[in-house]
Amino acid sequence: MTSPKLAIQTESGRMYSRQIGTAAIVPSITTVIGMDKLDLSGWAGYMAAKALSEDQRLAQSLGDQRQLRSLVRDAANAAEAYRDSAAACGDRVHNYAEQRALQALDAEHYLPAALAELEANNELGFARHFDKWWQDYAVEPIAAEATVWNESVGYAGTIDLVAKIGGRTCLIDYKTKTTDRDGFVKRPDDKVIMQLAAACKAEEQVVDAEQGTWKAWEYGTDTMLLAVALGESGTRTFLAPPAALPDYWSKFYALRRNWEASFKIAQSRASLAEITPPTQ
Repeated sequence: MTSPKLAIQTESGRMYSRQIGTAAIVPSITTVIGMDKLDLSGWAGYMAAKALSEDQRLAQSLGDQRQLRSLVRDAANAAEAYRDSAAACGDRVHNYAEQRALQALDAEHYLPAALAELEANNELGFARHFDKWWQDYAVEPIAAEATVWNESVGYAGTIDLVAKIGGRTCLIDYKTKTTDRDGFVKRPDDKVIMQLAAACKAEEQVVDAEQGTWKAWEYGTDTMLLAVALGESGTRTFLAPPAALPDYWSKFYALRRNWEASFKIAQSRASLAEITPPTQ
């Protein structure tokens, strides 16, 4: 996960402030969407079993309970380790994509360093296919990593890219994905539609995070919402269906209310209070 300047990690999830150095006051789009939790226990169990079965120390540990327990502990952390590794890779790929856009905007950029970081982690395939996507779609960037705010509902977020493609203004979210058994980059989860719908409903865009200055959000109408799956073996581009956006927005709005209720409960530390029998 990338770290926009105004984003702050809290016990209630990632939140945003209006200016660097001030308190975070609204949740991020991804924090709100995170209220719609998936049950990943099955996947975590599979990852643990897979890690244990592939551990070369397993055979020699079968007669040693102490060593076997150590292997089981390592396997139990396999899902978390995989998640952290995937998140770090995603950060590197997103950083490269951002630097590529900044270069195209003739802004200060660190593209060589971002490329070197991918190379150091044997991830140059992401850069190669991203560059091909950029060229194939004739991307004309408008803004990279644009932080936006909705005061009416109370949330903020950062859009990976605002760009012109084929003469249309597009809000674009990148998703780093692995490759399936058939060699295709996996498609993003449909929750990205909710993420894009919320971004489209923004009211303001930050101008200067240091000074805390904002301007009206210009790209909420007549905009194409795209999710781009970035993989080491290729890319895939998906359009968020316009007809479904009102329903995804309604779900996001409901999740925002859910987050607020959970936030208030956590702040008040409201919980069950034990009582004694009434006096006779």
